[in-house]
Amino acid sequence: MQLDQGEKGFSFSKEGPLDMRMNPHGALTAKKIVNEWPQQKLGEIFREFGEEPRWRRAAEAICTAREKQTIETTKQLVDIILSAFGLGGRKKLHPATLIFQALRIAVNDELGAIETALKKALNFLAPGGRMGVLSFHSLEDRIVKNIFKSAAQPARSKREAKAQGIVSSFRLLTKKPLVPTSEEARDNPRSRSAKLRFIEKLGFLT
Repeated sequence: MQLDQGEKGFSFSKEGPLDMRMNPHGALTAKKIVNEWPQQKLGEIFREFGEEPRWRRAAEAICTAREKQTIETTKQLVDIILSAFGLGGRKKLHPATLIFQALRIAVNDELGAIETALKKALNFLAPGGRMGVLSFHSLEDRIVKNIFKSAAQPARSKREAKAQGIVSSFRLLTKKPLVPTSEEARDNPRSRSAKLRFIEKLGFLT
């Protein structure tokens, strides 16, 4: 729900401060990243966390703009991206979508949080318990897929499991992720990229 709150700075369609913190007490903000991080580092997060093919152009445009004035609002950043990218590109995606995604992931360390939380959650499951994880972009889904796949390896020893941080045996319930139907995606556009995977805990390794 935070994504729809303009004052949080997550949305490129709503005016707000460049914040993007899920935890309001966190030290790192999107404003700090776009105004202080070097161009190379900006490009890296746009490439790795946003999978934005025009990451170099975006990083260069931001660094050029911040030399003239501090970038403080979502609208300022959107205008910079639009001037760099234009209105063309991927259909259905606003030109700023992947840049905002990358910044949000960097601010909140989302990928690290997913990996940590997922391993803890698997360990908390009781034998016979099942877990479903819904992800909304490929970076998240890749982490879920790899952790589930590793946890479900039949030949895992207790030593290997301890090194992985998951000390139980599991069975995959979905070899391929469940995805929305075309009707659901039409009714709920935010579901377009959703992928749902399930795993079942068999028991504790002995």
